[in-house]
Amino acid sequence: MESTVEFTVATAPFARAAARADRLLPPRAARAGGVRLDVTGQQVRLSASGEEAAVWGDVAAVANTDGVVAVGRRALASVLASLDAPEVRVRVEGSRLAIRTGTARFALPLLDPAALGSVPEPPPVAGRAPAEAVKAAVAAVAGAASRDGLPLFSGVRVRSDGDRLRLAATDRFRLAVAAVRWTGEGAVDVLIPAGILAEAARVVSGAEVTLLADADRLGLSWAEGGVAVSSLALPFPDAQLDRLLGVRPECTVDVEAGRLRAAVERAMPFAGPIGTVTLEAADGVVVVRGSDDGAGDSREEVKAQTAGSATAFYQGRYLLDALRPFGDERVVLRLQTGIQPTSVSAAADDTDGTELRYLVVPLRKAP
Repeated sequence: MESTVEFTVATAPFARAAARADRLLPPRAARAGGVRLDVTGQQVRLSASGEEAAVWGDVAAVANTDGVVAVGRRALASVLASLDAPEVRVRVEGSRLAIRTGTARFALPLLDPAALGSVPEPPPVAGRAPAEAVKAAVAAVAGAASRDGLPLFSGVRVRSDGDRLRLAATDRFRLAVAAVRWTGEGAVDVLIPAGILAEAARVVSGAEVTLLADADRLGLSWAEGGVAVSSLALPFPDAQLDRLLGVRPECTVDVEAGRLRAAVERAMPFAGPIGTVTLEAADGVVVVRGSDDGAGDSREEVKAQTAGSATAFYQGRYLLDALRPFGDERVVLRLQTGIQPTSVSAAADDTDGTELRYLVVPLRKAP
């Protein structure tokens, strides 16, 4: 392939676009490990795709020559991340793409753009939502998805419901659900791999994110670029989850999430081989305990507002995951009898209309 592509571009946005392309496409999924650069007028579009996702990013540039080239996305991201020059000059020199600053030159082998395949067109616009609310909801919910390879439980269910966009994920031992206010223009109902959705949400910027969707994909788009992720073609157990969300508490606890989380963290070194932490709620306190024959034991009281009394045993890491998204705000724990799941939710309504609930299944008894 012959090309005379040449352009000048600010380093920081170019590096961000290259890093997104590298970060959002797993090595096994990206075709030829390459990224395509389309240089037209005053813009460079970086794009790459694989079986799981397609990524794109637009960067303002001053182009001397339009054209299309492709290079290794990991190599491009690494070079740009290492530079402190405010801008770079990029041009094809023989069989390489040269990236120049005032004092340095880096030359990357060119790839054949045709070998990368065409990047699919993004899905149509489905609606818009506050970027920070979407990022927080995805971060909280995606963490509850399974990491043990079961496809059905490795995704985040995303569906529209009137003026809410609802997200849900479970690994069978815990369940996280969130709802975000949005302005919908179309329907959304997909099951998206949790890992890549979480990575995509982390790099969203700006005040608002545009949701793109069709029957098989979900996309997030913002001013600097976007990503479209393929759906898992599996049914999600909605009926079972709706039943689990119908909590009938034996005891309710209103407590500062940060204080309770810190107490659980301090109990973890004493939590034994499977990390069992005990909560005893009654009379205005939650007692957090850890006990292990080898490590010793711990007992800490956290002030709370309680109604009823209950004792429950948890794997501490699941309890920490449930508390972490709430930061230092007050939460309400609703403890049920036996091994019925404990519900964790915010004590006060979120001002931006975001809702989050976490269910954690307790252990049958302390080991």
